[in-house]
Amino acid sequence: MIAPLEIEKMIQEILPGSQITVSDMTGTGDHFQITVCSKAFRGKPLLEQHRMVFQALEKEMDGRIHAVQLKTKVPKE
Repeated sequence: MIAPLEIEKMIQEILPGSQITVSDMTGTGDHFQITVCSKAFRGKPLLEQHRMVFQALEKEMDGRIHAVQLKTKVPKE
């Protein structure tokens, strides 16, 4: 199992200053819904935005994280 706060910290390391919400979708600690709003996404296509987030989680995707529902956003100016 992995805690939502731990996931948030991993993403913050890669995308500092981002607004991140993480919720456990099933209560089992391995299926998460994640929303990330970051200035770093500005000008990048959706696929690249998702790759940036998954880069932060890649070590955990082989074990503690089984599924992620991801939404990325760019903050309004």
